[in-house]
Amino acid sequence: MRHTLSVLLENKPGALMRIASMFARRGFNIESLAVGPTERHDVSRITMRVDCEQHPLEQIEKQMHKLVNVLRVSELGPDEAVERELALLKVAAPAARRGELISLAQAFNARVADLGPDAIVFEIVGHPEEVDSFEELVRPHGLKELVRTGRIGLGRASTAKQNHRPQHVLR
Repeated sequence: MRHTLSVLLENKPGALMRIASMFARRGFNIESLAVGPTERHDVSRITMRVDCEQHPLEQIEKQMHKLVNVLRVSELGPDEAVERELALLKVAAPAARRGELISLAQAFNARVADLGPDAIVFEIVGHPEEVDSFEELVRPHGLKELVRTGRIGLGRASTAKQNHRPQHVLR
């Protein structure tokens, strides 16, 4: 079962390494990992996607709370969070196929980030499944390169959806 975790931690050297090593020691693969600043300059947010059962996940959350620098750990439920991903895709684009590729990009709200004589770089931001679909559709045209940020997410703004698992808060 896949889970998306949001971890707030002090913005200090080594904090990310300690969390990633804990997952490696337990034998769990992190499918996606995104780290960035928050509204506070001294706090970073790690959003990670992991594949494990619920019980091991609860154990991991407890162990994360014991780590220095971890402030809060919460699971982002699928209906309780807004999740997005950014991808850049370089696609082979001979002149005869450009119109078709650009129409496809428009259908996905992707934009042309760069245009070369034989390739187009598309930028797409959306739910990870939308990014997957766009990638599948451009792949037959000749996907030359791909980079994805990994999933990021926040709890929904609406107060009606606030019945999610309690967040563990430290400090």
